[in-house]
Amino acid sequence: MQAELLVEVTRGGEVESVHHGHIAVVNAAGEVVDGRGAPGLPVYPRSAAKMIQALPLVRSGAAAARHLGSEQLALSCASHNGALIHTKPVARWLAALELGEADLRCGPQMPDDRPAREGLIKTDESPCQFHNNCSGKHAGFLTLNSHLGGGPEYHEVDHPVQQAALAAWEDICDEATAGYGIDGCSAPNFRSSVTAMARAMAKFAVAAEGSAEQQLRDAMMAHPELVAGEGRACTEMMRAAKGKAAVKTGAEGYFTAILPEQGLGIALKVADGTTRAAECAMAALLVKYGVLDRNDPAVLKRWGPMTNRRNIEVGEVRPAF
Repeated sequence: MQAELLVEVTRGGEVESVHHGHIAVVNAAGEVVDGRGAPGLPVYPRSAAKMIQALPLVRSGAAAARHLGSEQLALSCASHNGALIHTKPVARWLAALELGEADLRCGPQMPDDRPAREGLIKTDESPCQFHNNCSGKHAGFLTLNSHLGGGPEYHEVDHPVQQAALAAWEDICDEATAGYGIDGCSAPNFRSSVTAMARAMAKFAVAAEGSAEQQLRDAMMAHPELVAGEGRACTEMMRAAKGKAAVKTGAEGYFTAILPEQGLGIALKVADGTTRAAECAMAALLVKYGVLDRNDPAVLKRWGPMTNRRNIEVGEVRPAF
C-alpha cells in the first residue's frame, strides 16, 4: 500500500501542490480506528517521540530524586525555540546537577526565537548548546545519567541512557524497532511504524494517575510554551485545546498527538517531509476528533486561506482525506 493524498495546496481554484503520507489513529485497546496510506511502514518519528525518550527519566526515579517539576518534564519533551524561557531553565537545571553547557552533547544551534537570535547577532555572540531545540531532552538524559552513574557520552547508542530509552520505546510501542539513525541532536532515533507510534500515544492518553506517561503528558499540556514556543504549531494547538490534547512535532513531516478524553493516540508522517502538510493534517485530525474548533485561529493558520504579500487571498492549504 502506498502513501495516500493527505494535503492539497491550491492557487486560483486549482490544485498546485500535493502532499502524500501515512496516518494511524489508535484507541485504548490498541486497535487502529482510522488510517491512511501505509501506517505499518517503519520511519523515523524524530522529535515527535521525545515523550517516549523521557520515560526512563521518570520511570527510573531520577526525576523524583532530583525533585523535577512539571516545567522540567515539559522541557524534557520539548523542541523549543531557544528563547530565554527555555535556555535559562535548562541552565539552572544543569547547574543543580553540578553540570554545565559543556556536558551537553546536542551541539550549538542558532535559536529560532527572534529576540534571542537578534540578541546574539547584535552582541556578536555565538549560539551555544543551551539554544539547541533539544537541550531540555538532553538535560533529562544527563539527569538520568547521573542517576545511573554512566559515562559522559550519554548520547551514544550503547550507553545505558540510550539503552533505557530503547527499552522504553519498544515497551510502549509493543513493537521491536527497525534500527536507528542519528538525530540532529546526536542522539539515536529509532525507526518504528506509524501505527506503533500511535499505539504509544494511546497509552499516554489512558495512562494511570501518577505514571510516567501521565506526568509527561500533563506537563506538556500545562506548559505548551515550553514544548515549542511562540508562533509554533505545538504551542498554539495545545493552548487552543485547553488540556484536551498533547501534540508534538518532529522533523521531516512527522506529528503525534495524545487525546486523553477520547483515549486516542495519533501519529502521521508526510512522505515528502513538509512541515506545512503535517501541521495541516494534524489540525484537521484534531478538529475531526473534537479537540479543536474548525474556526480556531490555531487551526485556520494551518488549514485555511493563503494570502500574498498584499494580503490578497490567492489559495488555500487544505486536508484531502
